[in-house]
Amino acid sequence: MERARRAAVVLLTLLVAGGVVSAQWLTHPTAGIPRLADGTPDLHAPAPRRSDGKPDIAGLWLPQQPMVVGSGAEPGVVPFKPWAEELWKWRYDTFGRDDPAAYCVVGGVPRVNLIPYPFRIVTAPDRVVVLYEIFYTWREIMSDGRPLPAEPNPTWMGYSVGEWVEDAFVVRTAGFNGKSWLDTDGRPTTDALQVTERFRRIDFGHMDLEMTIDDPKAYTRPWTIKVPLVFQADTEMLEYVCNENNKYKE
Repeated sequence: MERARRAAVVLLTLLVAGGVVSAQWLTHPTAGIPRLADGTPDLHAPAPRRSDGKPDIAGLWLPQQPMVVGSGAEPGVVPFKPWAEELWKWRYDTFGRDDPAAYCVVGGVPRVNLIPYPFRIVTAPDRVVVLYEIFYTWREIMSDGRPLPAEPNPTWMGYSVGEWVEDAFVVRTAGFNGKSWLDTDGRPTTDALQVTERFRRIDFGHMDLEMTIDDPKAYTRPWTIKVPLVFQADTEMLEYVCNENNKYKE
C-alpha cells in the first residue's frame, strides 16, 4: 500500500510538471499502417521489415511497465551493495525529495524508458534517434560501427552505440555521470553503469525492450528486466515543459 501511495505521488508530480500523458492530433490517422475492416489499427499485423530484412523498429511507442527496475532472478529483488541499498531506502522513505526529475533534470537510461510517456524512434543509415516526450529530450544511438568512447565526458544520458544481432537491435550505453536514478524508486547509479538494451519487434504493434543493468560499484551482479512497448497510432507527442508548472519544491 505504501509503495503504491509513493508511486502515485511521484507520478502526480510528473503529470503536474509536464502535462497529460495522452498526446494531441487524435483525429489525424497515421499513414501507411495496417488497419482492420473497421479502420482501427491492426496491432497484430506482421512487423514491417527494412530493405535489408531486419525488423523496422521506427514509430511512436509507449512503455507498458511500472516505473521501477525491481525485478530479476526473484521478483522485487535487486542485488544491492550495502551503501546503495541504504541510499535507496532513504530516498524511498523521504518520498524522493532529491529526485533529479523534481528539478526537471533528464532521467537517464534505463529510467527514461520506464516512464509511461511516449517516445518516437527514428532510424537513419548511421544512427537511431529516440525522441522522448518526457522532459522533451532525445538521444542518439550510433550504428556506424564506432566503439563507445574510451574516455567519455560523463553525461546524464550516456553514450550509445547499436548494432543488429539477428532480429534484435542491441544498444550498449556507458559514460554516465552517476547522478541519475535507475528508476522512480530511487535506486542509485554510479559512473560505472553500463546498460544493454535489446529492441525486438514482435509484430506491428508490439515490441519488447529488454534491458540489462550492470553497475559493479552499486550492485553485486547485473540483472535484466523486460519492458513491453505498444505502438501508438493516430496520435503525436506533446510539448513537455517541466519548469513551467513545476510545483514540487513549493
